[in-house]
Amino acid sequence: MAFQIILNFVLAFVWMFLSSNYTAAGFIIGFLLGIILLMMMRRFFTSRLYIYRIWAIIKLTLLFFKELVLANVQVLRVVLKPELDMQPAFFAYPTVLKQDWEITLLSSLITLTPGTVVVHVSDDAKTLYIHAIDISDVDEAIAAIHDSFEKAILEVSKS
Repeated sequence: MAFQIILNFVLAFVWMFLSSNYTAAGFIIGFLLGIILLMMMRRFFTSRLYIYRIWAIIKLTLLFFKELVLANVQVLRVVLKPELDMQPAFFAYPTVLKQDWEITLLSSLITLTPGTVVVHVSDDAKTLYIHAIDISDVDEAIAAIHDSFEKAILEVSKS
């Protein structure tokens, strides 16, 4: 991925020098042409194009902000209810993520979302133990985490 980014910048600078256009607009045109050239040469790279990974990172960031807003609204509802009928729970979340940075990112995203906290990661890093402030169905919560954060992290880390 780093090689592709450097190659794209080199192509942008080469375009600037060949066209004698030393402005930001000339660089952007060269950068876009470099992306097109990289797409045409993608079969020569062992990993997928870096543009797809950047797009996956943007989608993961937007997903986090969406989940952050929804969780804040949910916690606000719990706090503003006249009677407390919360159902707090600890549950084990089995993860398919393998790399340490993936597990750390998932744990951070879960913890940064209000109402949930990752309290422990198992020694083999295959299970996260999570506390939720108000949860009615544990299986639904596990499916929600798997279908949102974990799937997005897998998309970012896919080669």
